[in-house]
Amino acid sequence: MLKVVIVGYGEMFTNLIAAALDANCEIVGVLRRDKSILKDIFNPSLEYNYIKSYNLPEINAKSVNSPEFRKQLLKLNPDIILVGSWGEKIEKATYDIPKIATINAHPSLLPKYRGPNPYFWNIRNQEDVSGVTFHLVDKGYDTGAILAQEEVKIYPSDTGASLKQRTVLTARGVACELLKDLSEDIIIPLTQIEEKASYYSRPNELELDFTKSAEENHALIRAIHPWGDCWFYHKGIPLVPDAHKTFIEENKSYYTEVGCVIEACPKARTIAVVCGDGKVLKMSGLKLYSKIDRLFTGNFIRREIVVGKKII
Repeated sequence: MLKVVIVGYGEMFTNLIAAALDANCEIVGVLRRDKSILKDIFNPSLEYNYIKSYNLPEINAKSVNSPEFRKQLLKLNPDIILVGSWGEKIEKATYDIPKIATINAHPSLLPKYRGPNPYFWNIRNQEDVSGVTFHLVDKGYDTGAILAQEEVKIYPSDTGASLKQRTVLTARGVACELLKDLSEDIIIPLTQIEEKASYYSRPNELELDFTKSAEENHALIRAIHPWGDCWFYHKGIPLVPDAHKTFIEENKSYYTEVGCVIEACPKARTIAVVCGDGKVLKMSGLKLYSKIDRLFTGNFIRREIVVGKKII
């Protein structure tokens, strides 16, 4: 029976715990990010509830690279460290401790989309497929040799949230089979092909640009949900679209100029705008960026948005 330590947070972390249990591994320790006694009492996280429901032993350490964590690892003597979402680069002195390997679950088809948020970038770049990759942890960022990989289809309606949900569920199944294989056989890691590699940092360009296609703008709106908002300006005021209430339509109006408003409905907080490809981005459920002003979004649309005029 493999002895496993699991490190991480969020849905990927809990699905890796489930995978280890499915594979009949012995989970000898778990380390979660942002552990807080007060939060555990008054606002317990998904990770906390999962750990307590299975009575898993928690490791007390603030960093995977701390002497406290390494000391406890040496006592636990795990075969594998399994990492599911962790913002800290793991040092060699840590990832060399387990008897077999330290393995990371990365939510893309490596070597493509290395970096902190592949969910966002796969949708933003209008990919048809993403995936999950289990790879050895080494000195680079998501550069280690691949042990297992599986595709996840991206649908036109996907947001970052829905793609993440399907990816972590896929990861559970892949991790279960990988752990079973590691307990029974030798797996030959496949070196990543650097010529095919790409790396993306955290998203930072989140303003809509109606000179681009409706598909490009729609992809940006869907991709950033649920981690934040994108926006566009009208008369210096930013407005935020709703990822679940934005659609692409053919332009059946007389207005063809890029950026022109062809529909405005204050009650539904809707604006439809002509984009660079001639198609229309119809955004309902709009809200003013400032939380204080959001109750007045309908009034803003009624006063400031004019059908036949451009968003400026």
